[in-house]
Amino acid sequence: MPVPRKKEQVVIYPTEDEVALQLATHVTYFSDKTIAEKGSFSVVLSGGTLIHSLRKLTESPLKETVEWSKWLIFWVETREWFPLTDPQSNYALALKDFLSKVPIPKHNIYPIHYTPLSEVVAKDYEVRLRKLVAEKVLPLSSTGFPQFDLILLGVGPDGHVASLFPNRPQRYDKVDWVTFINDAPKPPPKRITFTFPVINSAKYIAMVVTDKAEAEAVAITLEHKPHVPPLPCSEVKAKVNLSWFLNWDAAPSFLLPLIKNR
Repeated sequence: MPVPRKKEQVVIYPTEDEVALQLATHVTYFSDKTIAEKGSFSVVLSGGTLIHSLRKLTESPLKETVEWSKWLIFWVETREWFPLTDPQSNYALALKDFLSKVPIPKHNIYPIHYTPLSEVVAKDYEVRLRKLVAEKVLPLSSTGFPQFDLILLGVGPDGHVASLFPNRPQRYDKVDWVTFINDAPKPPPKRITFTFPVINSAKYIAMVVTDKAEAEAVAITLEHKPHVPPLPCSEVKAKVNLSWFLNWDAAPSFLLPLIKNR
């Protein structure tokens, strides 16, 4: 059930399965709308449980309604430790549970390429994104960063999003499009990630959280509680709409009475 907020909405359902269905409906709506407006729909994936939450898009009846040939797929982060073919990579996870089940053209999929050097991986992905902007495949936002149509994010128990962690300097990077981290506080330590200026230039962002371990970070963010340092998830913005998709396990306690009593 949606709880309206300025430029944001919070969607809360009892179970993860219901959240997954609402997320799929949400994504389908913005896919149809965006393709009708400009002929393509750029979607940025993350890792973790987010891919599993997209499963309803791969099932009937929604699967047959989406214009998959117009989708462009990117990644907000990857665990640089793993090559693309490694089952632990974000690309392999997305391929197994999502991309292999929908007919998105292979040339519309833009994974983060693997090399052993984090700096090289980050630079390569940024160069490729800049090329897509120059070719008008991706638009440039008014902020000077690429504008993706939809970014899908999870939240860690410490409030991190993508691979932007509370006590790491990468979260403050206002220049690069893509950066790297060699000392992430959770394994694996080597990661590649979009910076906040790129994330916050997106038209639409969906934050998907369905685990009790993340409930405190969600509550701090939605109640606007002060926190030092500020949680990365509290700094996520969107140009048009930011939507939170929560089940009861992840929802803040101050919202649950409003939901359960309706």
